[in-house]
Amino acid sequence: MKLQLTTAFGVLALLAGTALSTPAAAKEWTTVTIGLEGAYEPWNLTKPDGTLDGFEPELAKDICARAKLECKLIAQDWDGMMTGLAAGKFDVIMDALSITPEREKEIAFSKPYAVTPAGFAVSKSGPLAAAMGPVSILKLDDKGEGEGMKDAIATLRKALTGKTVGIQTATVYTAFVQKNFGDVATIREYKTSPEHDLDLTAGRIDAAFDDNTYFTAAFAKPDNADLTLAGPQFGGQVWGAGEALGLRKSDPELKAKFDEAITAALADGTVKKLSEKWFKVNVAP
Repeated sequence: MKLQLTTAFGVLALLAGTALSTPAAAKEWTTVTIGLEGAYEPWNLTKPDGTLDGFEPELAKDICARAKLECKLIAQDWDGMMTGLAAGKFDVIMDALSITPEREKEIAFSKPYAVTPAGFAVSKSGPLAAAMGPVSILKLDDKGEGEGMKDAIATLRKALTGKTVGIQTATVYTAFVQKNFGDVATIREYKTSPEHDLDLTAGRIDAAFDDNTYFTAAFAKPDNADLTLAGPQFGGQVWGAGEALGLRKSDPELKAKFDEAITAALADGTVKKLSEKWFKVNVAP
């Protein structure tokens, strides 16, 4: 779902260019550090005792066991993930990270383990619940085009004119929302998704845009009982090939290990089982 590339990553990559251009022996991986946000429930969350839980931490434990790797899961603020990966603070990013052509220029991706749609959430008691139309899912291509798209955007633009829309900063959704609604609505960015939920519930913004699986979990919380999905939801290649692990391009052996493990977890139904546990739907590709 997430993560725009940062200038800092590009600078670090440039500084590392000389070293990376030098042939090196294949690394034998035995231990791996995985960075997760720990605040994007149900993908990943931090329990009261400080341990990480959710769909991705459970999946990480499974695929690390298959790959015969000892994995350490650590929480990392969203805006420091790319620089942390480049600097070697951890070896893998696992945070509902969508594969896109732009990102593939900078980092490597594992085989995808999930594919999910995204859309708007509003207050059940507010006017936008009806104005944005019934919930439906549109399948879009990598250019953001698809059947029904023009009519859907026209309806949403009319409903959102003069409104304020919340979105987590630096996600794959940010450019989409800015492009389609930035000229008719005020787009307010938040460090974390729960922050836009808080403002939406309090009436400080009129709508929020995020991953549907995130909203499913958010709506189950008592404080968010008045929130609901509204209008067309968007899926397909517009968000890339799906969500996957993010790795350094200099670690092809590690990518190969995780690709094999994810393939096995998809084949035997483990991903399906975990996604139905955490999302109540099967998000396996």
